[in-house]
Amino acid sequence: MELNRVVVTGIGAVTPLGNTAEETWKSLLEGKSGAAPFTHFDAANFKTQFGCEVKNLDVDKYINRKDARKMDRCTQLALISAIQGVNDSGLDLESEDKNRIGVVYGIGIGGIKTFQDEVMYYGQHAEEGPKFNPYFIPKMISDIAAGQISMLYGFHGPNYVTTSACASSTHALADAFNLLRMGKADVIVAGGAEAAICECGVGGFNAMHALSTRNDDPQHASRPFSASRDGFVMGEGSGCLVLETLEHALKRGAKIYAEMVGEGMSADAYHITASHPEGLCAKLVMKSALEDAGLKTSDIDYINVHGTSTHVGDISEAKAIKDLFGEDAYKLNISSTKSMTGHLLGAAGAVEAMVCVLSVKNDVVPPTINHEEGDNDPELDYNMNFTFNHAQKREVRAALSNTFGFGGHNACVVFKKYAE
Repeated sequence: MELNRVVVTGIGAVTPLGNTAEETWKSLLEGKSGAAPFTHFDAANFKTQFGCEVKNLDVDKYINRKDARKMDRCTQLALISAIQGVNDSGLDLESEDKNRIGVVYGIGIGGIKTFQDEVMYYGQHAEEGPKFNPYFIPKMISDIAAGQISMLYGFHGPNYVTTSACASSTHALADAFNLLRMGKADVIVAGGAEAAICECGVGGFNAMHALSTRNDDPQHASRPFSASRDGFVMGEGSGCLVLETLEHALKRGAKIYAEMVGEGMSADAYHITASHPEGLCAKLVMKSALEDAGLKTSDIDYINVHGTSTHVGDISEAKAIKDLFGEDAYKLNISSTKSMTGHLLGAAGAVEAMVCVLSVKNDVVPPTINHEEGDNDPELDYNMNFTFNHAQKREVRAALSNTFGFGGHNACVVFKKYAE
C-alpha cells in the first residue's frame, strides 16, 4: 500500500505568549516569558503562586456567550485554536466534502475546573440533596473538545480525543498523520488544549513536588538544563495544526508550511511520574520517529525537547539525544520553549509541533531562556547547543518534537521542508 504524503496547511494557537500563532511565534523569538502571579484564583496559601496563564483573551470574538457558558475553559481554548487553524488553512468549506474532514485533539486532564466547581458546590450544600448543572458532564469530559469543533463546522470524518498526559496532543498529531497516510480522510484538524490552572490542578501538582516554587521571580522560574531548576511552571493554552494529504492540498492550491514525515511512540514502563533515568525509551521513541520518516540523525537540525525544567527529566532526555545522535548531537540545535510558555500539559505537543513547523519554514530556532553563566549541571554536556537565551538563525531542514507524559507515555513527531 502506497502511503499518502501529509503536509501542514494551517496553524492556530492560544498561549501564555500570545492569543494567535503569530503573536506566540514573535514572543518566542524575542525570548519572552509568559510567567506571572496567578490571577485565575487566590493562591496565597499555595506553595506555588504563579504560572503561565493565557492573557486578555476575548472569547466572545470566537464563541457566543450562550455557547461559551456550556463549555469548560479547556474546550473554549481548543475551539479557538481550531477556528484560527481552519481560517489560516484557507479551506473552502462550501465546496469541501465534510465527510472527509476529521478532528483529532489531545487533552491531558480536561474540564478539571468544571469538576472542581460542581463538586465543591455539592460538598457545601449536600444536606439539600444533589444539585448539579445539567452541563456538568458534557463540560467536563475531555472528548467534548473534538466534538465541539466538529459540530461547529459539520465535519463528519474521524473524530476523537487522545489522552496520554503531557504526550496527549503529540499522539493526536501522530494519529491524524496516520489516518491521512492511510487515506481515511483528506484533512484532519489536529491539536491539543489544556486549562488546569485552578486550585485542584495547582494543588495536585504541588502535592507531588512537581512545580517550581520560585514565587519571588516567576519569569525566571522555568530554566531547563540549568543546575538551579526546581520544577516545571504550569501553563495553559491550545495549539492547532491543519494536516492534509499532499494531493488534496495541491488540488486546492493551499499554502504549505512544512511536510509531516514521521511519528514515534513508546512506553517507559518504569514509573507513574518519573522518566527512565537513562532515557532508554526517549531514545527509542526518537529512533522510531526517524525510521518512520526515513531520515538519519544527520538530517535533523532542531529538536524541540520535552525539557520541563525538572531534575530527572532534563538529564534523561539530554542523555537520550546524545546516545542516539552521537556526534550529530553536537551539530543540531536543542531548545525548550517551555522556558517561555511554561508546561502546557496536554496542549504542549501541539504548540511545540507548531514551533517546529515554523522553525523549518523560517530557518530560525527559538531559545531556551533563563540560563545564567555558571549555572551548569555536572550531569549535562554543555557542548550540546541548548540555544540558551537568544534565538539562532540557521538552516532547519528537519525538526523533531518530543513529549513525554506521566505514566511513561512517549511520543515524537518529525517535520521537514516541503519539496515536490
